[in-house]
Amino acid sequence: MKNYNIQFDKNGRLRHFLTIEGLKRQLLVDILDTAESFSGVTAQSIKKVPLLRGKTVVNLFFEPSTRTRTTFELAAKRLSADVLNINVTASATTKGETLLDTLHNLQAMHCDMFVVRHDRGGAAHFIAQHAAPHISVINAGDGRHAHPTQAMLDMFTIRRHKKEFAKLNVAIVGDILHSRVARSQIHALTTLGVNEVRVIGPETLIPCEVETLGVHVYHDLREGLRDVDVIIMLRLQHERMKGALLPSEHEYFCLYGLTEEKLAYAKPDVIVMHPGPINRGVEIDSSVADGPRSVILEQVTHGIAVRMAIMSMVLSGSSSIPLSIRPPGMAEVPKTQEQLSGKANSEGEII
Repeated sequence: MKNYNIQFDKNGRLRHFLTIEGLKRQLLVDILDTAESFSGVTAQSIKKVPLLRGKTVVNLFFEPSTRTRTTFELAAKRLSADVLNINVTASATTKGETLLDTLHNLQAMHCDMFVVRHDRGGAAHFIAQHAAPHISVINAGDGRHAHPTQAMLDMFTIRRHKKEFAKLNVAIVGDILHSRVARSQIHALTTLGVNEVRVIGPETLIPCEVETLGVHVYHDLREGLRDVDVIIMLRLQHERMKGALLPSEHEYFCLYGLTEEKLAYAKPDVIVMHPGPINRGVEIDSSVADGPRSVILEQVTHGIAVRMAIMSMVLSGSSSIPLSIRPPGMAEVPKTQEQLSGKANSEGEII
């Protein structure tokens, strides 16, 4: 039997979206192009296209979330899907039901897609491995492992402002060790061919051998920000930390918090990003978060179009939007899509 990546079916069509690691550049570009086509939908009086009419999408969130769950719900509804939000804290899993039991019960309701967030790395892969053949799974964040849709909406935001990736120097600042977002961003940025990816943070929050992912490590924020085009600030992942990795939040802000003074070391047209939620006065100063270089709220907006793109591509197995259902003014997107051939990263924690 042919060995193919779990994210693709035996015919090489996209079935799940679990991780960016190992994906080909053309597939990422197809996602960005498809999202560009969907970005105009929100400006219409009727904010819907019938691509997923008759499909049922289940948001299966085992961790708290506001932005991610809400944008997935909006994305599914704008694709005309029926949406079911499972309140896991009140579900049968708290009464002893296993994850597989939950999966099998939901499958019996004839669902078509699970959007999964879980506190354990590899949970989305586990569900995809055991899901029925007709069900697709999207990883909405699993432990410290991956958050691929967040990384893609970040790439979309960067491309909107910088057009091309090849000449960019990008700095990712903060808790790299515990961040699933950072891992996915690094894979996306290197795959899209940026000039340099820098990770900046204290030694206790930088993974060992992170350089093997093709990044450069800095422990001095000012030095690391010198001449960068994009700054991505990360939230301190207190809920995933074990032990005293930081002396205090105040000292962290003094050394690694982004202020106007530190921002001046970057290029004049630098953009500042943050996946949220923001800890003001810890990772970033309010004057920067709300300032002219910040594109943080744009990231939230772009998240809807990007997740629409990924959901439609996964359930259709294609990166093209048929003319018969393309809304007025919606541009055609490329019809070719390189497929991935290689081993799946079935599970694992950060780096």
